[in-house]
Amino acid sequence: MADQSLIRPVKKRLVWIDLAKGIGILWVVYFHFFTNYIESDKFANLPSPTSGHFMKDVLGEHGLDSFWLGCQTIGRLLWLAVSQVGFHAVGLFVLLGGWALASTTWRKADKGPIQWREWYGARFIRLYPMYWVAHLLLLLMPFTWLEPIDSRFLISLSGLRWINVENTFLYGNAAWWYFSMLIELYAIFPILFIVMRRIGLVAFLLLLVSIGFGMRYLLLIQWESSGLWILGANCLSRIPEFALGMVLGILHMRNSERIERYLLGGPAILAGLVMYLFVGPVHAGNLPYVFADFYTAIACSLVVIGISGWLEKSAFCSKWLSLVGSFSFGLYLTHQPLVTWFGQKIKSLSIPEFLLVSLGVLVVMSAFGIWLERGVNSGIERFLARSKPSE
Repeated sequence: MADQSLIRPVKKRLVWIDLAKGIGILWVVYFHFFTNYIESDKFANLPSPTSGHFMKDVLGEHGLDSFWLGCQTIGRLLWLAVSQVGFHAVGLFVLLGGWALASTTWRKADKGPIQWREWYGARFIRLYPMYWVAHLLLLLMPFTWLEPIDSRFLISLSGLRWINVENTFLYGNAAWWYFSMLIELYAIFPILFIVMRRIGLVAFLLLLVSIGFGMRYLLLIQWESSGLWILGANCLSRIPEFALGMVLGILHMRNSERIERYLLGGPAILAGLVMYLFVGPVHAGNLPYVFADFYTAIACSLVVIGISGWLEKSAFCSKWLSLVGSFSFGLYLTHQPLVTWFGQKIKSLSIPEFLLVSLGVLVVMSAFGIWLERGVNSGIERFLARSKPSE
């Protein structure tokens, strides 16, 4: 059992976590918009931040020959770097998911035995209704369809998109692969939580990181499996990030001031950026890639959480950007078909025009996601209230 003297009371909701989730989900939406915008000949062979020679490719031989040319080159470097690593925010959400689940469940466990059946029921109500509404929305937007509506749609409704993984995992709305991984992690979370309570944080983290890296090694090297299993169809391939989040969540409960001093602000941002300078080698081959998602999750989390610490001081960001983070689930579930369709329509725009349009897209999509998720949550709450037997 936990030492009660080590657990300090914390605020009911940490604003900086919502800010981090807000930045993360907006980054993912922008990334999907960007990837469709650049699908044209004028953006062929773009330099990649994971290539190992990204700066050399962008700078070229004459990129800094003059002040104005240097400004343009640096601007292009920053734009390409930020735009092309938006998918790393997935690792941020895996880490923060472990953080939130572990810390809230630990506090409940200190008050009494966890009713895991009720715990699973609460997770189901939180996830599936909104997920099904997103499927309905997809049916109402046939202009965004990239694939036919067939039996895979029913599999997708179940969330078990790893069934017939090659044809189903990215079906309909490719972003929904994360949902499939999420329910796998939730399914095994009680086991992870009990193990963590019994063997301690350090041993737990070492065990889970070893299991995750071992699974990735088997999938990549030994079995030469589809990359979709490494992406998340097998949740054990992403368990190191989740376990790290669980451990950090408990450490934050024990000493929130110390953890926030390291994570919120400049030092964390600097550490994350330094890690990004060496991101190329972890994408250089199958063996290094065993560690890639864990590495990029840490780098991305350091940068985003560090920025969140700065933005928390802004009343505007604390109110509005944290609101986006609070309702990031709705935005995640609904954005990709729309930004894919729209991104394909604006390929002729210049880069400044694209960035201006992107800002509008992020605002509109955020407002829609918040409105939809609030509506679904409200409807579920009313339904459950009516379903309770009267006293």
